[in-house]
Amino acid sequence: MVDNNTVMKSGKCIECGANEIDGLSCYEMFQFPLVWEHNDPNLYDLHFWLVSCYMIQHPSNYTKGGYNLMINLFKSAYDNKWATGYILRKNRELVSNVAKITNPLPSHKRKRVFRRWSMTIESIYIGGENNAINNINIWKETIRKDLKIYI
Repeated sequence: MVDNNTVMKSGKCIECGANEIDGLSCYEMFQFPLVWEHNDPNLYDLHFWLVSCYMIQHPSNYTKGGYNLMINLFKSAYDNKWATGYILRKNRELVSNVAKITNPLPSHKRKRVFRRWSMTIESIYIGGENNAINNINIWKETIRKDLKIYI
């Protein structure tokens, strides 16, 4: 199982900068839209974007190869407007070429680097289930813009 524990200091994630809301870490807020997906097939169609946006903002959870795979897949899918089915096929193909995707180190031994992202999972959580589709689409757009700065 992947150790996705986030580190919150002074009410903020030390990697993505999301504020703690309702006593929840960014990882705990991330669980909500994963549940909401089961209520709406249109929201489920955005699963790749939801997960990749979160992953991109938490690189300590992944190996360098796994993280680079996600960045390249995200940029290609976004820039080429790939359909969901094609993204998933491409993801399966690319994952088979990476020895290890998740970081094997325990959470407390990982190096975390803060980046000031324009939008985080906090906005998806605050917006709630009714606004999730729109907010995830905005999140993927802001991530793509932010990647031009950071990566």
